[in-house]
Amino acid sequence: MLTILGFAMIATFLVLIMLKKMSPIAALVLIPALFCVFVGKGAKLGDYVLDGVSSLAPTAAMLMFAIVYFGVMIDVGLFDPIVRAILKFCKADPLRIVVGTALLAAIVSLDGDGSTTFMITVSAMYPLYKRLKMSLVVMTGVAAMANGVMNTLPWGGPTARAATALKLDAGDIFVPMIPALAVGLLGVIALSYVLGRRERKRLGVLTLDEALVEKTETEPETVLVGAGTGTGTGAGRKTVPAGGSGSGTDADADADADADAGTDAGTGADEPEEDARLAGLDPNRATLRPRLYWFNALLTVTLLTAMIMEWLPIPVLFLLGAALALTVNFPHMPDQKARLGAHAENVLNVAGMVFAAAVFTGVLTGTGMVDHMATWLVDNIPDGMGPHMAFVTGVLSIPLTYFMSNDGFYFGVLPVLAEAGQAHGVSSLEIARASLVGQPLHMSSPLVPAVYVLVGMAKVEFGDHTRFVVKWAALTSLVILAAGMLFGII
Repeated sequence: MLTILGFAMIATFLVLIMLKKMSPIAALVLIPALFCVFVGKGAKLGDYVLDGVSSLAPTAAMLMFAIVYFGVMIDVGLFDPIVRAILKFCKADPLRIVVGTALLAAIVSLDGDGSTTFMITVSAMYPLYKRLKMSLVVMTGVAAMANGVMNTLPWGGPTARAATALKLDAGDIFVPMIPALAVGLLGVIALSYVLGRRERKRLGVLTLDEALVEKTETEPETVLVGAGTGTGTGAGRKTVPAGGSGSGTDADADADADADAGTDAGTGADEPEEDARLAGLDPNRATLRPRLYWFNALLTVTLLTAMIMEWLPIPVLFLLGAALALTVNFPHMPDQKARLGAHAENVLNVAGMVFAAAVFTGVLTGTGMVDHMATWLVDNIPDGMGPHMAFVTGVLSIPLTYFMSNDGFYFGVLPVLAEAGQAHGVSSLEIARASLVGQPLHMSSPLVPAVYVLVGMAKVEFGDHTRFVVKWAALTSLVILAAGMLFGII
């Protein structure tokens, strides 16, 4: 019964948010509370929620102060050179912008922290997507998949968990997987090329100057409609009143991308054009601190180094970093309050999502649903698949790491799978490597706090992101699995 209720709870949550019948925060709180009552453990709901909140509180604190820190760094112009470099490469071409998103997310992911990756990637790319009326859900999807592949780095989390759970060396797990993971990353870049071509076909190509032009609410808003593969800036354009319905759709473009692009482009009436993040392209904004550029750069490098070397807990590092960045860059109290106020919306959205997710994970774990689901899946593996347990592990890692936390999968399910594999002559190393396959999809799981940073900063509905990314992320995971088997790694 707990197995059925567990799957039903997850399915109900996903359906409601993808159909936009409930907000993610409401769904994360109310649905598990309701199912906790169905299970007959409503009296223990408070304990489950407090356990979940306690486990995620450090993560929420880290995200809150990380958003403030990187928000201040964006305000003072630390990432302006990155934006300019991407602008130079992308040349206001939607295809190059989407590919650039994948490359930037992959490079920044080397620090091993998904939240940092998403904050930097969205901050750098958001102005381009917004100016060109590109689909923001393409940006979030590509960034999540690139980060998911890179999340397998030994200091990223999953590899270390697999090594700990099976008492193996992390290097023995990760190094042989590099060719398969490289194929997966190339797959993400190839997919970003395809999505970029669809965006180019839908929008055309602007000149760089046109992309940077500031529009006022009283001026007509120039919107590009499907202009085929033409690169001219005159043909294929349509003028509509500011705050109009956006770019419309193209029959040949991906249905999900079209729907979300229409949504993104249609936010002009509700979202002021002077969005603070669009000011990232303004070289004269009042918050720039050019004289402190190298101080801020050194502070950021030191912070990331300390995070990788684990000198202090990550929440403590970002708390200290945010306080120091505010104090040095904005020594006057009114300026500090203004910067905190400017980023308060993102902080509240992300922290609210994390604590709401704590209810979901607390109930899922506390009631025993997640254990029964995992046991049911393992018990239903056919005996004939025993010699192929590495393949089975790879396939199971795709849905399981989406529906449960990495801790739950690697410490609860993986040892059982490894034991079953050993009984059929499959080494624990192969099982451990196969367990990394599902990470591209895992990074978009509603149980991953970093994904709320991604969709929150990009102002994308979580349901839209989920509907768009699931199929592509699952495909990327299967590509990694196929490459691993082809190379004899798995």
